[in-house]
Parts: sequence; C-alpha cells; structure tokens
Amino acid sequence: MYVKSTYSTNTLLKELIAKGEWPTDEIYLRAGYQTAGRGQAGNSWESEADKNLLCSIVISHQHSAFSHQPFYLNVAVSVAVHRLVYTLSVNAVHGLYSIRPQAGLTIKWPNDIYWEDKKIAGILIENAIIGKEIKYSIAGIGLNVNQQEWHSDAPNPVSLRQITGREYEVDELMRALVRDIYKVLDEPASAVWDYYRAHLYRREGFWPFVEREVSTAPTMNADTAFSRQLSAISFMARIEDILPTGEIVLRDQQNQQRTYHFKQVRYVVN
Repeated sequence: MYVKSTYSTNTLLKELIAKGEWPTDEIYLRAGYQTAGRGQAGNSWESEADKNLLCSIVISHQHSAFSHQPFYLNVAVSVAVHRLVYTLSVNAVHGLYSIRPQAGLTIKWPNDIYWEDKKIAGILIENAIIGKEIKYSIAGIGLNVNQQEWHSDAPNPVSLRQITGREYEVDELMRALVRDIYKVLDEPASAVWDYYRAHLYRREGFWPFVEREVSTAPTMNADTAFSRQLSAISFMARIEDILPTGEIVLRDQQNQQRTYHFKQVRYVVN
C-alpha cells in the first residue's frame, strides 16, 4: 500500500491494524513523505518528498528464530537492508569493496546501515504483544535513495545516489527489500548472525564510546549535550560481541569488559 504522506508509517500501520482496516493481503505500507518519521531513541528522520524509501513491513512470527529472541528480527532486517544496498552499490561501482570493506558499507549496532561514517538507512522494530506473546512485528525502514541535499540537524546522512551517482526507482527498491527480508528470514539464524557480526561498523580495533543515561532524548540531542565533554567522559573500546538479547559487549583498553543496552552507550562519530 502506498500513501502520499503520513506522520509515520509505523504509527499509521499500527492504527490501521488496530481498527481492523488493514487489508490481510497487504505486506507493507510505503509513504512518499513522513511528517514525523521516527527512529531509535526518539530520533527524527529527515526525508525529501518522494526521494527516499520510507516504509513499514508487517512480519508474522511464524519464524521460530525470533519468536523467543525479539532482537533477532533487528539482526535479520539489518542484514537484508545491508545486502540490498551492497548489491546496488557493487553493481554501480565495480570493485568498491575489494580493498577495504571495513571502510565501506557496515551495520552500526543495533540496526543502522552506514556508508563509511555516514548513515544511509535506519530501522525501527516494534512488536505487537498480546499477553506474553509477540503476535507480529512491524519493521519500519528509512533508506536514503535519491536525496542529495539535507537541511535538518541530522548529523551524517548519505544516500544511494550520492554514493553511486545513479538515480533509483523507489517502487522497485520496495519490492526488492520485501523479497530480501523474507529471504533472510528463511535462512539459518546462525548464518544470519555470522553475517551481522562480520559486517559491524568499527568491528576491528579500538574506537571511542560514550556512556549516556537511559532516556527518550534523541541521540542527536545527546550528541550536542556531550560535545563539550567528550575528552573527559569518552572511553576507547573494541567490540567483542553482540548478545542474542541485543546488548553490545565491549572490551576497553584497561581490559575491562563492558556490556550495554543500545540506549546506554553510543559511538563517538565525527
């Protein structure tokens, strides 16, 4: 289903399902423009009208891999989006990843897609829980496709067109994305996890991180608040693992292990 404009595809889709107005044969809701697009930790999502892929996909929990591990859906959708963008980029620029893949396309924990140090896609998973059981999930995805100028205070956006120099048909990308997500969901969970871990942003070496209080404040606002204190409160650490429950496991330069939920720590990105 396509709508020209809405506040948030995730919010609208949840409302339609709650009212019994969502057609059972529809899999996704795509919008040309969002007035209040949402991301993790309260972040907003800037998008020029009809330039990008803004969608929410309904995913049933018939796949046992994430029926008891909700974070796995974040992993699977991240892998699917990463693969799609990777394929489009490689087709446009031959050999783009052959020299330094770690500096190219990566998955920034928990589920952003990054090109070098710039964000090309964001994912927001929301679960419908009845009793103690997750009945279905909604995967909200924003993928920067054809936009070339940015006017908000979003810290580091980039689009497919800026990377490859090509313009894309958003409808075709929507169909490809749905196909790739369900393809990944049918793959062995261990293989999907391996892919996710292997393509993590800043997977190798020590990098700066900052602890932050658990709150609903947008990350970009937290970045501004912390900008004058980074030298005092940041610490260097390397990624050891991502747990099945979604926490990141870090090892700092003092050889101390630190484990964080995604709202408790953030990368320091210039």
